[in-house]
Amino acid sequence: MPDRPAYWNPLPAARQIVSTWDDPERALSGKWEQRNWRNVPGPFYGADTDTCATGPLVAPRRVLCDENGMEFVYRQPQDPAALAEVLDAVWQDPFGGYACDGDDHWTCADVRGWWSERGRVREWAQSLAITYSTSNNEFDRAAVEHLRDFADYLDGDLRDYLRGYLFWLSEGREPHPDEALPLL
Repeated sequence: MPDRPAYWNPLPAARQIVSTWDDPERALSGKWEQRNWRNVPGPFYGADTDTCATGPLVAPRRVLCDENGMEFVYRQPQDPAALAEVLDAVWQDPFGGYACDGDDHWTCADVRGWWSERGRVREWAQSLAITYSTSNNEFDRAAVEHLRDFADYLDGDLRDYLRGYLFWLSEGREPHPDEALPLL
């Protein structure tokens, strides 16, 4: 039996936390049409974020920047501590380029399509890690570990997360431990 559920819905806890912010609507005003293609399927995503790279500083195992400095969520929150990290990245973005309405847009077919193209994402992460490993920029060199973590995640635990997320999308609830999960 797994030590955590196949999928945890972070949105009730996120709504509670965000409701205490000064300007919650600004903080989560990213547009689905502008999302970064590297975002892992789930409720949170980075769209037209700033390029100050603050997200990876506060949530290095959740958020990365592409080569243009645009932030994206590479590991969706699966517990309250991870949610706090993602929301910290959201809060740090002055452009409000993150959003948490991914559940309203992702379909099971879209998730499976993203999964079938994960090689493109892995290739991007590995290539950028190689480029950054020889950079004179301290931020770039620090990102190498997290880019490699993303590539490892694509080959490891992401499959189980996405199967749980597929269940969530199709059934509208978290799966029970003994329930079969959809295939990718």
